[in-house]
Amino acid sequence: MGEHKVFGRPRTLANLPFPYCPGCGHGVVHRMIAEAIEELGILERTIMVTSIGCSVRMWRQFSEVDICQPGHGRAPAAATGIKRALPDAVVFAYQGDGDMAAIGTAEVIHAAARGEKIAIFFANNAVFGATGGQMAPTTLVGQTTSTSPSGRAPQQAGYPIRMCELLATLEGPTYLARVSIAGIANLNRAKRATLKAMEIQKEGRGFAMVEYLVPCPSGWHMTPVESLQWIESTMSKAYPLGVFRDKGKEGREG
Repeated sequence: MGEHKVFGRPRTLANLPFPYCPGCGHGVVHRMIAEAIEELGILERTIMVTSIGCSVRMWRQFSEVDICQPGHGRAPAAATGIKRALPDAVVFAYQGDGDMAAIGTAEVIHAAARGEKIAIFFANNAVFGATGGQMAPTTLVGQTTSTSPSGRAPQQAGYPIRMCELLATLEGPTYLARVSIAGIANLNRAKRATLKAMEIQKEGRGFAMVEYLVPCPSGWHMTPVESLQWIESTMSKAYPLGVFRDKGKEGREG
């Protein structure tokens, strides 16, 4: 019998190494998105909107996809404009927690409230990873960062913003899920959520967001293994995993 290839690099991804720090979660999520595009057969229809932050480098990884690079935090607004101008396109944005939960909060809230037909893939690593590991809106209470060396204190910095829970108070979203990339079972769930968000866009059924709990070993000053363990032991308790909104094809809660 001849050889049969069962696993390989998705055509959507360029044949280049990922430019991220060792143990970073961005590359894992990039591959999930690329696999979803390929499995759904939507490459020629897909337009990607990138954010500012570590993930700004993803434009070189998705060499086969049309890409737009807006200003910091404006990805949902740019994706909205693209989708309205090109209604047959499958449009998604990729944002980090600094990009979405800080400077871009208004954009994502109003896009979700309107039920814009876009997907947003949101990488939450609880710090500003690209600029030196500073405290972010998603930093956990007590978590140390370069700007909170004694730990985040709610009386000074407030409490973490939980984007899935926040957007779930709105009527507009079709699908909202929080997943983790720590462990095989979680990776499988994350892959299914990614595929579902893209499938909703293929079918034009409304706003979808998937939030990924991802490691930032450099910003957390941990090894890659320690970072994954911290997600499971600590971060996933502050950010519970699960589906927060799932409207069926008829537009009702599933």
